Amino acid sequence: MKFSKLPLLVVGFGSLVFAQNQKYTMAEAVNGLRSNLAIKSIPQFSWSDDAKSYIQGTKNAYLITEVQSMKADTLVSLYQLNKNLAADKKLKSFPQVKFTGKDKGYFTREGRYFRLEKTGSDWKITEWTALNEGAENVKVLGDNKTIVYTVKNNLFINRNGKTVAITDDENAAILNGQAVHRSEFGIDGGIFAAPNNNKIAFYRMDESMVTDYPIIDWAQTPAKNVNIKYPMAGNTSHQVTLGVYDINSQKKTFLNIEGDKEQYLTAVTWSPDSKYIFVGVLNRDQNHLKMNQYDAVSGNLVKTLFEEKSDKYVEPQHPLLFFPNSNTDFIWQSQRTGYNHLFHYSLEKGLIAQITKGDWLVTDILGFNEKKKEIYYASTQESPMERHLYRINWNNFKTQKLSAAPGMHTGILSKDGTQLYDIYSNATTPRSVNLLNTATLKSKNILTSENPLKNYKRPEIKNVTLKADDGTPLFGKIILPTDFDATKKYPTIVYLYNGPHLQLVTNSFPASGNLWYEYMAQNGYIVFTMDGRGSSNRGLKFEQAVFRNLGETEMNDQLKGVDYLKSLPYVDGDRLGIHGWSFGGFMTTSFMLKHPEVFKVGVAGGPVIDWSMYEIMYTERYMDTPQTNAEGYKNSNLLDKVQNLKGKLLMIHGAQDDVVVLQHSMKFLKAAVDNGVQLDYFVYPGHAHNVMGKDRVHLMQKVTDYFDEYLKK
Repeated sequence: MKFSKLPLLVVGFGSLVFAQNQKYTMAEAVNGLRSNLAIKSIPQFSWSDDAKSYIQGTKNAYLITEVQSMKADTLVSLYQLNKNLAADKKLKSFPQVKFTGKDKGYFTREGRYFRLEKTGSDWKITEWTALNEGAENVKVLGDNKTIVYTVKNNLFINRNGKTVAITDDENAAILNGQAVHRSEFGIDGGIFAAPNNNKIAFYRMDESMVTDYPIIDWAQTPAKNVNIKYPMAGNTSHQVTLGVYDINSQKKTFLNIEGDKEQYLTAVTWSPDSKYIFVGVLNRDQNHLKMNQYDAVSGNLVKTLFEEKSDKYVEPQHPLLFFPNSNTDFIWQSQRTGYNHLFHYSLEKGLIAQITKGDWLVTDILGFNEKKKEIYYASTQESPMERHLYRINWNNFKTQKLSAAPGMHTGILSKDGTQLYDIYSNATTPRSVNLLNTATLKSKNILTSENPLKNYKRPEIKNVTLKADDGTPLFGKIILPTDFDATKKYPTIVYLYNGPHLQLVTNSFPASGNLWYEYMAQNGYIVFTMDGRGSSNRGLKFEQAVFRNLGETEMNDQLKGVDYLKSLPYVDGDRLGIHGWSFGGFMTTSFMLKHPEVFKVGVAGGPVIDWSMYEIMYTERYMDTPQTNAEGYKNSNLLDKVQNLKGKLLMIHGAQDDVVVLQHSMKFLKAAVDNGVQLDYFVYPGHAHNVMGKDRVHLMQKVTDYFDEYLKK
């Protein structure tokens, strides 16, 4: 009897070994974490208004779970929705519901809005309204009876089923209610509802003075030109104003904002009493910000609350955040001390206090606990490669760390600040979700996700810390081949971005940061990635080290990575490759031309080739204008350096790229032809700046094949 289990044990062990030797398909390496290898999560999580329960979505229902008992009940199911609907109106799939209370909400289907309300044990669906065809930028106001939206370039309002046009501009180059300034400065929309829901502030952007730029749609025959407005560095920019629409009187006024017409209007915020609008007015040079208060009725300036100046740039990224139940006191997020921190201001007294301090930065404000005078936030206080959750008393500044496990934490705070939803991952934890009672600090785990990669042959990943030429620590990762043999020499790929507003190296899952890196490791490559100066979440000194000379400091830092790689006996220094997209494509091309002896093979995707052809808002922040920084633009321009190419270079571009326009790579190809230089080139029709979806599998296969052909051999 004892031996009868042995064959089973051997089979079990054998299947375990086999299971852990699976290799990724290219589709899994590219899209697996969004499909068959997706990490289990809690979809559409939200707190109930009283914080005693939480709501989550499932495939065919919403569940509500009571926090204390952890008892879960069905809040509403697809069956309940369809129960009282006629056969031809039954829903085939469960809609995403926006709950406006425990027993009511709304959802949308094909431009039509439906109210959902519980009566007894049944849920009743009534049609609310239908929006105009082509409605975009839809915003449902807090009164749950008013919807504001755009159609083409104009703004409309629908209240209780009645639609009124707020604007009627016939000039298609004048856009109302849409994001402006190329969505820089934290701008993600153009409609701002007053807290009392009686007024709407909206952006009005006049682009008529900006040069047309052609984006060709090759899918039609003959091909069709679609012009966009693309303001290039040093050229004429668009002009933005801020309108205010009174819903009751149907009157429209514009704020009387003085200054250069090409200045930027940022951080738009209503006062809680709906009487004032605050606007961060930033000059085009982006080195002088005025935070102004305007009267919402007259549009006149009330006063300038404060100013921020810099010898490099000021970059506002957040609106004002008023303290609970206060019309006068608010939090302003500023990098004025070198790191993004929270400042307490009063409309009456000005600056009250700097709330958070230190050589680290606040990355998110989660909310308040008004009774205890606490602000909840996420920050890099523990490590630049991690995010942890904290609370601070805004009177005595007592701070408490709330998250325990290492890794990248994000949080959702209940309205009253008594419950905190803490979700995190780290190198070995795919996802963990915990509920924290902020009074007792007792935590309940409600999800620990299984590792979807457990059956795959995964590489060893090592964290690396190097030093820049000024002693600044630089954080990176090296990913070793899965059948690593320290006596062999391996081809090595450097993947980089190294530009503003992105961080590649964090303590998160998967530890590699990207399954394509692991795919390459399964196929005999070493992969190295590092965040050099210029990338985000390390403070202004780190970020601004690249000011007026994009590409130079970044390459110096990445060369420290190259030196490290070449010091390793198992790295083949003659078989180094480099790959990056967008800013990373600029960096890749820069390396192949400015340091042509370093990398044998490069793949540059969507690369900036000449910064004078990139958008004003981003480029002038980091480079000033071509007129005031001619040397910086000349040094970073790659068109006159193409003759330096020695290695193999594949350049890839989206045919409809409206971010880094196709002209960058086209002019590079012309320069290559003029100089008798050969390179490889591929275009993705139908794609803008990023190649996404199933076509991304094709893209990464092409990248991989290129390295296999020219680097692996």
